[in-house]
Amino acid sequence: MRLKMITGIATLLAGLLAAPQVNACTNYLITKSASTDGSTMISYAADSHTLFGELYHWPAKKYKPGTMLKIYEWDTGKYMGEIKQAAETYNVVGNMNEFQVAIGETTYGGREELGKQSGAVMDYGSLIYLALQRAKTARQAIRIITELMDEHGYASSGESFSVSDPNEVWILEIIGKGEGEKGAVWVAMLIPDGYVSGHANHARITTFPYQKTNNFDDPKAAVFNAPDVITFARKKGWYDGPDAEFSFSDTYAPIDFGGARFCEIRVYSMFHKVSKAFKDNPAYWEYVKGNIQYGKHGYPALRMPLWIKPDQKVSVHDMMMFMRDHLEGTELDMSLDIGAGPYGVPYRWRPMNWQVDGQPYLHERATATQQTGFSFIAQSRGWLPREIGGIFWFGVDDASSCVYTPMYTSMTKTPQTWAAGNGAMMEWSDNAAFWVFNQISNFAYTRYNLIHPEIADKQLKAETGFIEQVALNDKKWKDLSPKKMVAEVTKYSVTNGDNTVYEWKKFYQYLFMKYMDGNVKTAVEVPSDHIYIPAKVQQPGYPEFWYRLIIEKTGDKLKVTTPPAH
Repeated sequence: MRLKMITGIATLLAGLLAAPQVNACTNYLITKSASTDGSTMISYAADSHTLFGELYHWPAKKYKPGTMLKIYEWDTGKYMGEIKQAAETYNVVGNMNEFQVAIGETTYGGREELGKQSGAVMDYGSLIYLALQRAKTARQAIRIITELMDEHGYASSGESFSVSDPNEVWILEIIGKGEGEKGAVWVAMLIPDGYVSGHANHARITTFPYQKTNNFDDPKAAVFNAPDVITFARKKGWYDGPDAEFSFSDTYAPIDFGGARFCEIRVYSMFHKVSKAFKDNPAYWEYVKGNIQYGKHGYPALRMPLWIKPDQKVSVHDMMMFMRDHLEGTELDMSLDIGAGPYGVPYRWRPMNWQVDGQPYLHERATATQQTGFSFIAQSRGWLPREIGGIFWFGVDDASSCVYTPMYTSMTKTPQTWAAGNGAMMEWSDNAAFWVFNQISNFAYTRYNLIHPEIADKQLKAETGFIEQVALNDKKWKDLSPKKMVAEVTKYSVTNGDNTVYEWKKFYQYLFMKYMDGNVKTAVEVPSDHIYIPAKVQQPGYPEFWYRLIIEKTGDKLKVTTPPAH
């Protein structure tokens, strides 16, 4: 469904598509001293079967006093109400603004009775994009989000936000108060410098040092919270212990088998790659498999830490690869069991839960998934002028087959091939990045073990080339005037973005010609005395285990018999 997001009487972005429910997302968070170059980074995968991946853009603007802003729910486009518009808004590209503030999210839902609040205006998507338009720091973004909820109510279920700027990375977790009360209860915690964190469809803040009052102007403050975050739970009868033992996550979003196996396991998939001590603790692996032991207050006896210190610093390319995980290197590697078929496909079609003979079973939920609308790595580089410091590494569709393409967050226009309104989930556009990359990924699913390695090789070359080019751009542009920097980053982002889509469109054509009909074809040079020579054809067939499985299931039906000799 095509919708427009309106600000006052002005259209923010004609043709912007309302994003359908994004309820299965993965975020990884990297602090300055934990990254290889001193940048902060957050990643985010917007996973929804009906979300069309496109690059949003809100230009910076100034507004007259008294201007009102119409709020439309991000998931559905439903009109929610009006609020006062800010006097000035900032340039936003995707989920990052010109001051290098970035916000990602993941829906955890939480207690069902808190999921609805009549009359509430602010949904989670509107909170994200309004905060990006109004905030110069992560702390400001948290303050704006929480004040908007207090004033206008909160209209979504439980959410975890990743909020970053060039200096800090925060987790903000919120849940509404349900019917009869206004706003939300929430906690925000600063990730200590030198550490990494993650969250994936489950609240992860457990105990925290409760603050009676929030001083957002105190640079040393590392925790903010709703004043009634604990008393509200007591009033509802959900907690009766001491304040120091109160766990936000375990009270407002009690974890169960699915919360561990489908959600926490995606945090594990990053943590176990960056810390040997974490990986060597078998209790964490048992926990994320769903083997939960409960203890005091009915809370799990073991939860993974909210943050860990990595053994080695994390690069932007490491972040890209974290987003491509299918539980490789674990006993649940999705490419190795029979569900992967003969070609090792690390994906399972939905539904995730199913039954045979009344017994429930599941498909694994890994970080990389086929239904991703878009994903990103937001990189904030505080040592550079802000006009060139913020890079929004953006990709559409499955992270395993996308190309994270650098979009500078001070750019004043977006590439046409990535732009909002170029195509929709049920509207084809031949040069829309989303459809180009979906053609590639979906074709790869048909013979993954052969086709995907070619994609991964080309992907690696493209992304390492972009990383090298960004380093060259830094040197070329850092001494220019702010106006010239903005002009350069806009030109580069638009040209490079469009060229990437055109190149991958040709790549799809090459892959389709080579692998169609189950064959593997390669072109043969035509000698001068020939008009043409047919392509060389290989027919790899199935792996032996698959042939044996066919025999096991069919018996002698396919057996070739030899007539007796006469």
